[in-house]
Amino acid sequence: MTDTIVRAAIHPGIGIARIGNGEEHVLAPQLKTPPPRAAGEMHDADGLLKREAVEFRVYGYDAAGNVVRELTAPGDEIVWTVHLAAKKAGWYKFSAAMDLPQAAGLRVLRRNPDYPVASRDDLRIDPGPIEVAGSAGERATATGAFRWKGDPVDVTLGEARAAANGRLLVLSGKGVSASPEGLPVFNSSEEDGFANATGWYDDVSDGPVDATVRIGGREIPCEGAWVAVAPPNYAPDIVAWRTLLDLQEELWRGAGWLETPREVSFSRHILPILSRLTLLQWVNKGFAAMFGRSGPFDFTDPAVVGRLSRIHGADDTFAQLRREIAYAFRAPTPAATNANDWPWIYGDAFGSFAATDPLTHLPLGPEAFGWLQRWVRGNFVADWDPDAAHPVTIDELPVAAQPAMLNRAPLHFCLADAFHPGCELTWPMRHLSVYSAPFRIRRADAPTRQEFGDRLDRADVFAVAGPLQGQGPGDLTRWMALPWQADTAGCRSGYDPRTDPYLPTFWPAAVPNHVLSEDDYAVVMDAGRPREDRLDAFHRRRSWYDSLVGSEDSMELMVHQFASMGVVERRPGPADDPDFPDAIYVARVPPSMAGLAEAARAAAEPAPATPADRRAQAAGWRSEAERALFAGARQRRGA
Repeated sequence: MTDTIVRAAIHPGIGIARIGNGEEHVLAPQLKTPPPRAAGEMHDADGLLKREAVEFRVYGYDAAGNVVRELTAPGDEIVWTVHLAAKKAGWYKFSAAMDLPQAAGLRVLRRNPDYPVASRDDLRIDPGPIEVAGSAGERATATGAFRWKGDPVDVTLGEARAAANGRLLVLSGKGVSASPEGLPVFNSSEEDGFANATGWYDDVSDGPVDATVRIGGREIPCEGAWVAVAPPNYAPDIVAWRTLLDLQEELWRGAGWLETPREVSFSRHILPILSRLTLLQWVNKGFAAMFGRSGPFDFTDPAVVGRLSRIHGADDTFAQLRREIAYAFRAPTPAATNANDWPWIYGDAFGSFAATDPLTHLPLGPEAFGWLQRWVRGNFVADWDPDAAHPVTIDELPVAAQPAMLNRAPLHFCLADAFHPGCELTWPMRHLSVYSAPFRIRRADAPTRQEFGDRLDRADVFAVAGPLQGQGPGDLTRWMALPWQADTAGCRSGYDPRTDPYLPTFWPAAVPNHVLSEDDYAVVMDAGRPREDRLDAFHRRRSWYDSLVGSEDSMELMVHQFASMGVVERRPGPADDPDFPDAIYVARVPPSMAGLAEAARAAAEPAPATPADRRAQAAGWRSEAERALFAGARQRRGA
């Protein structure tokens, strides 16, 4: 069988390794519908946050492009090479997604603009490639230096570990972000100071993953992959309303790289648009009220889904219900902004351009819009099976189906919007020039250009030799926030509490806004408590940012405390009780860290009496002044 293999490829094509501060790790998702994380799985015995490691595999293909097998046999020799780099500090500031029409005149300043141009490589952490052979236990660490004013600080970006079966694990660094000079993480007097901290570094990175492959001593060509290091996912079972996979597959289908579905499937195309709104009930109180248990649109209720999943009767009984739901969503090209349209999520223009800009709020993608129109007309496949079973591990799939699933699963748990700048990766990912093929990053033939003058403008960005073409190590993550904790602490909800204290929101699927606490969960599960107490506890939500409220600078506190923030995990609900779901998601803070939130609340100033402060506190801000600070930080100067 080995004679039929003519080439090999690494999967996933784009892996996402997530930051933690512990030595232990969990595997990044390898299925789009993996089993829920077990209670306590994301923390070790000491309460440290586990890192999320990417497992890369090599598959052999025949001349017709068919998968023959995974290369794990004793005669399969694999030598892995990983090249991580972190280039944020030596790149340009984030101000807005530069591909928006509104950004036509945008010219962004360098980060660390006063640093000498001839020495700006000091700001780029590049350890060079590391190599491990495919034998159990062999490891290599990617450690480079951040040389602020010539003084080196060692920074570990990640680690590669080889396994006996020929596979590779890539782990992140441990979330270390710092300023050697102790400069502030946010300086409001700086141009575009938010998420562009002067004198800071972090260990977010990215780069290529390659393998030299021999089968029985015969070397065969192997298609490489890419890995990006991203912040933690604090709600690992909750899928975003629009995922990076959604964005990329729509992009690639539009280019003819992937086949466009001929039929609209209710289970694959319609139900995710709806059910993900309900999943957000566990991370945002506004979504819980409308789409959660007992809300008017619980899209995980089998009775509700049953009405929407097929044509009922000769007169299509629920046709108008389908229509009302479909037209509740924001159109792909909205003529004006309307915060009441679904989904209640900020768009790319929020914080950078006028509040009346149509892209202030997230619209449907054109493809999803088309699917909903066909669903409204009854032109869809009624294929919903409430009892459908899903594989528990990737190895339960036929070997021929494994590579495709490995490619899709990591991106299914990444956020596509809002790119301001975003959670894992940002707006360049929606440009075809970044890719060589689906799930493959287009590589540069030579070291990529890092300097475009004092300011970067759209002419440079979209030039033939610009930064949206072939990529080098560190080039994808250089567009992200510096440090990443500033954006994670700042991407909240309810920026205008006069409209709604909880909505719209940024990306609560990975960075929650409002969560069910363990104390309230205990009340829900206590059958001896009065019914009203249990219902009150279930519908109550605590701000996920509670442990940051005692700080004058929650962004900087997040730098030190990111690993002790609550992780939303699945717990059983009360059995056979119509008022409560079978599964409840609870924010777990490890016991060793549980006192932080209480101490922070105790250290905070007494609750102000002004109505503006009370509205801001309902949304999770410490005060109206803090809300205004974050809102101002997100507003591009001069916009």
